[in-house]
Amino acid sequence: MESTVSSSLPWRRNLVVLFFVQLLSTAGFSLIFPFLPLYVNELGSSTGGSVELWAGLVFSAQAFVMMIASPIWGVVADRYGRKLMLERATLGGAVLLAAMGFAQSAEQLVLLRALQGAVTGVVAAGNALVAACTPKERTGFAMGVINMARWLGIAGGPFIGGVLGERFGFRESFWITGTLLGVAGFAVLFLVREEFRAPSKAQRPGFISGYQHLLLAPGMLGLYGLAFLRGMGATLLTPIMALFVLMLNQGRQEGAAELTGVVIGASAATSAISAVYLGRLGDRIGHERVLVTSAIVAALLFVPQAFVTRPWQLIVLQGISGIAVGGLVPSVAALMNRWSPRGNQGATYGLENSVRAAARTVAPLIAAAIAGWVGYRGVFVGASVIYVLTAVLAVVIVHAAQQRAADPHFMTSGR
Repeated sequence: MESTVSSSLPWRRNLVVLFFVQLLSTAGFSLIFPFLPLYVNELGSSTGGSVELWAGLVFSAQAFVMMIASPIWGVVADRYGRKLMLERATLGGAVLLAAMGFAQSAEQLVLLRALQGAVTGVVAAGNALVAACTPKERTGFAMGVINMARWLGIAGGPFIGGVLGERFGFRESFWITGTLLGVAGFAVLFLVREEFRAPSKAQRPGFISGYQHLLLAPGMLGLYGLAFLRGMGATLLTPIMALFVLMLNQGRQEGAAELTGVVIGASAATSAISAVYLGRLGDRIGHERVLVTSAIVAALLFVPQAFVTRPWQLIVLQGISGIAVGGLVPSVAALMNRWSPRGNQGATYGLENSVRAAARTVAPLIAAAIAGWVGYRGVFVGASVIYVLTAVLAVVIVHAAQQRAADPHFMTSGR
C-alpha cells in the first residue's frame, strides 16, 4: 500500500497549526474531566445504580465505542486522507460535546459519550497526519511537539473546567468545549495542507489483511501492548480522582472541582514539557532507552501517592510522575512510525487509538472495583503495577529490537 505526502509539503508550518489544533481540542475535551463524576451525581439515574458505576460507564462507554470505530477510521484515512479524518473528529466532537450540556440523566450522558467515541479521535487523526508529513528522522521531535500540545490541553483544560464548574455550573463547560472544538475544526479546514495521493484499488489491501500485515511487522505487536498498558496507567485514576480529592478535602465539595483540576493539570503540565524534551532526546540516543527509563521511573513514583493525606501532596507527586509518563508517549509513537509498513500511518495510529480506547474501557471499571474493594488509595498502587508491567514489556521489546538490528538480513518493516 502506498499513499504519500509530497516531500515539498511545509511540515513545520503544518506542525505549528496542528499544535494549536491539538491544544484547543484537548483542552476542550479535558474541561469536563474534573467534574464529570460530579455531573453524573447531579444528573442522577432514572434506572438506579451507584454514582461510581455510572461514573465508570461514562468513561468506559466512550472508550469502548472508540475502540471499535478507530480501526475503521484508520483505513478510511489511508484511503481518502488524514486531514479529512481530523475535520470529522473536531467538528463532530463539537456538536456532541455541546449536546452533553443538555443531558437530563446519567443514561443520556452515557449515550452521548458513546456517540462521541464513534465520531471523535483527534489524537489518532492528528498523529497520523503529523507522521505522514514529517521526515522520519524528525519523528520523535514532531511527536513530542504534538503531544506537548495534548498535555498542555490536558493541563489547562481541567483547571479551567474546575473553575468554570465552581463559578458557573457544569453544563456551561460542555458548551465551551463544543466551541473550542469548533474553532479547532475550522483551523484544520482552512489552515492545514495535505498533499495526499490516494492509493489505487489494486494497491489497497483488504481491511483484515491490511491490519494483519501491520501486526506482523517486527515489533509492532509489542508496541501495541505498550500502548494498551500506557492507556491503562493514564486512565485508571480518572474516574476516582475527583472523589479522592473530595475525600482529601475532608468531604467539602466547595473547591473540590478546582483542586481536581489542579491535580490533573500538574501531571499534564510536566508531561507536556517532558514529551518534547524526551522526544528530541530519543531522536538522538534512541527511543528505546527513553521508553524503558520512563516506565521504570513512573512505576516508582505512583506508590507514594497512595499515602498522601493532603491535596497539595498529591499535586506535587502527580507533577513529578508526569515527567516520566510524558516520556512514554513520543517514544512509543515514534517507534510505531519507524517500524510500521510504509503508507500505513492512518491504520497504524487508528489501531493505536483503538488499543488505548480498549484500555480506557477496562481501566475505569477496574478502578471502580479496586476502590470498592480496598478504597481509593489502592487504585494508585494498581497504577504502579501497570507501569511495572510496562517496564517489563519495554525491556523485552528493546532486547528483540537489538537482536533484529544485529541481523544483517533485517530491515525495519521493509523501509
